[in-house]
Amino acid sequence: MEHAARMLRDLDFGHYAASLAIPKAHRGAVQSLWAFAADVAAIRERVSEPAPGEIRLQWWVDALEGEGHGTVRANPVAAALLDTVDHHGLPAGPLLRLLAARRFDLFDDPMPDMDQFEGYAGETISVLYQYAAMMLSGDTAEAAADASGHLGVAHALAGHVRAFGFNASRGQIYLPLSVFSAHGVREVDILSGTPGPEIDAALAQLREIAGDHLAKAKAQIGALSANVRPAFASTALVEQLLRAESRRTGPDVFAIPAEIPAFKRLVAVFCWMVRQ
Repeated sequence: MEHAARMLRDLDFGHYAASLAIPKAHRGAVQSLWAFAADVAAIRERVSEPAPGEIRLQWWVDALEGEGHGTVRANPVAAALLDTVDHHGLPAGPLLRLLAARRFDLFDDPMPDMDQFEGYAGETISVLYQYAAMMLSGDTAEAAADASGHLGVAHALAGHVRAFGFNASRGQIYLPLSVFSAHGVREVDILSGTPGPEIDAALAQLREIAGDHLAKAKAQIGALSANVRPAFASTALVEQLLRAESRRTGPDVFAIPAEIPAFKRLVAVFCWMVRQ
C-alpha cells in the first residue's frame, strides 16, 4: 500500500492530496485504487505509439480478470489493487471499462461531443469517487452515484481545460469538438495553436458547464452521510482549478500553466475538511 501511495503522490498529486481526507482505516485502499488509475492515465506519456500502450492496458485487463496473478503481484501497485478489490468485494467491471475508455488516450481522434466526453469522464474519473464512497460506506453507495457522476465530469472538464494547450501541441483534443465548432473554431485552429475570441468563448462555455456539474455535485455531497463525504474532497481541487483557469485567455490558453503548488492544494483540501 505504501508503494501505491508514493506512486499516487508522484503521478497525481491532486488525488493524493484528496486521499488524505480519507480516514486512515480506508486511506490505503483508496490510494491503491487511485494509484492504479493514475498509472493507467500516464500510459500515453510513456509510449511513442499506440501498440505498446494497448499492450500495457491489456496487462491490466489480464490482472483484473485473474490471469497470471503470480507475475502480476510482483507489481506492488497491482498487488495493492487486487487486495483492495478482494477485501472490499468491489466489482471489476467498472475498472475494465476504465481501461477500455483509456484507449482513447492512445490515438489522436478528437473528442466528438459532450455526450462522449461525459461518458469518458464517467468511466475514468467518476468511478474513482464512487468506489471510494463504496469503501467508506461498506455497501454499494447508491446515494453517492449522482455526486460521483457530476464531480467526475467537472473534474475532467477543469483538468482538460487546463491541459488544453499541452494536448493541442501533441495533436490531441480531449474537450468536445462540437463546442468549439459551435463557436466557429476549426480543428486546425486548435492543433495549430491559433488563439482568438472564438476559442476563448468555447473554453468559457466549457468552464461554465464544469461549474454547473460542480454545483450539482456539491448539492448531492451535502446530503450524504458524514462518513461518505471524505470520498469527495477533490471538490476543493476542482474549485481551485476553475478559479485558476478563469484568468487565462488569448495566447495564454495554449501555454502550459505552472503547477498549482502542492501546499495550496493541501490547504484547499484541509479547508474543505474543516467545513464538513
